[in-house]
Amino acid sequence: MTDIVIRPGDTPLADWRAIWTGAALRLDPAATAVVAESAAAVARILAKGEPVYGINTGFGKLATVRIADGDLATLQRNLVLSHAAGVGEPSPRAVTRLMMALKLASLAQGASGVRPATVELLERMIALDLIPVVPGQGSVGASGDLAPLAHMAAAMIGVGGIETGGRRVDAAAALSEAGLAPLDLGPKEGLALLNGTQFSTANALAGLFEAERLFRSALVTGALSTEAAKGSDTPFDHRIHALRRQRGQIETADALRALMTGSAIRASHLKDDERVQDPYCLRCQPQVMGAALDVLRQAAATLETEANGVSDNPLIFPDADEALSGGNFHAEPVAFAADMIALAVCEIGSIAERRVAMLVDPALSGLPAFLTPQPGLNSGFMIPQVTAAALVSENKQLAHPASVDSIPTSANQEDHVSMAAHGARRLLAMTRNLEGVLAVELLAAAQGCDFHAPLRSSDVLEGVRGRLRRDVPPLDHDRHFAPDIAAAAAILRNGEMALGDLPGVA
Repeated sequence: MTDIVIRPGDTPLADWRAIWTGAALRLDPAATAVVAESAAAVARILAKGEPVYGINTGFGKLATVRIADGDLATLQRNLVLSHAAGVGEPSPRAVTRLMMALKLASLAQGASGVRPATVELLERMIALDLIPVVPGQGSVGASGDLAPLAHMAAAMIGVGGIETGGRRVDAAAALSEAGLAPLDLGPKEGLALLNGTQFSTANALAGLFEAERLFRSALVTGALSTEAAKGSDTPFDHRIHALRRQRGQIETADALRALMTGSAIRASHLKDDERVQDPYCLRCQPQVMGAALDVLRQAAATLETEANGVSDNPLIFPDADEALSGGNFHAEPVAFAADMIALAVCEIGSIAERRVAMLVDPALSGLPAFLTPQPGLNSGFMIPQVTAAALVSENKQLAHPASVDSIPTSANQEDHVSMAAHGARRLLAMTRNLEGVLAVELLAAAQGCDFHAPLRSSDVLEGVRGRLRRDVPPLDHDRHFAPDIAAAAAILRNGEMALGDLPGVA
């Protein structure tokens, strides 16, 4: 995999996706001069002797407290240690690594006042796979993701834990083993490191990338379910969707029709089929899935912009030697984007579960009850459908918007917060639930098509079914079902269902 070059302010979504999946990265060398000038501007601002928030004052409600020049390094260290107050299970390593990359891109834009050595240490830690242990809970998504980013900053000064080489090591020891010295924080640097939306944004991007993979997989399982139910592809006719003019709907319909092209199963019921219409879970796939795609794309645009922005405070403007205090750390855009992703994930799973429920019901599908050759003696897909229903119900609860909540913090100085971290953190759990639903649908749809032998589906869908059958044989009698679901989920997780010519968020 080619190294990703982070160009501050201009890194495309595809590069952030590659970093999420483990690509190595390096910072554009042109950023060094910009960062150095920003640090020099901080020195010039301090030389004026005026109080400047975050540089020679306290923080938050304590902003009116002036700090003596001799205590500025202690001020920044105290800030990091006091704010490293997260709780809960550590964030996934891939999420923390992505968070570090986002912070690197932000600092390298020369608006944060940090020194080149600070940026270099963060870049080296990523390169050497020194990933700080960052508790997942403790951010309300305003004044930045203070607690999670403080744990990252603490590791940089040799406090806390670092995970490397499959071990969890004391941060100071891990840095020493790697030949790195702990960072001595300069003026403004502690605040620059722990202020910003990078934790929320990393979690939201991770959720987006997983949602995109599963969206594309759901097009495949949905087409296969349509074949299993001998559904019609007429509702996917391009002319229908062109009249509505919704981009996602048009592309989804085209994809579904292409997936079914050449199917002998479809050809077998083009004539003399007494059914007039399919249920909505089949017929309205373009409308539901297309709307989900449009929402994911809108969220992707917001998150790509956020990933390329600067969201700490105050911001340094070297051309005027000014430090301007604002509120870019408020993560409302990320909170809205995370809520949108959650809604899309929920609906993709909801309509998929309805397709499973339709397939196991002989009155609706025309297939044997619960997709077993001997219903009664065997329960077949009875409980897998229940499992899918349970996962969908859980996602419905998780999909409640986080952005509509707020709770005042910091003695009411931070009196409105975004809850972006809450909204973003739930997304990976929701995508795991969706993965389970689609695993059940993949199994059920393939089983339904088995009953149509010797008729075959399209070459593409038969390739999918053949891939599944390498790991999971047809269900001719009841057996331990959990391993089958796990095997199907593994195929989804490996991206083998997210075929390259299907629409995505880019």
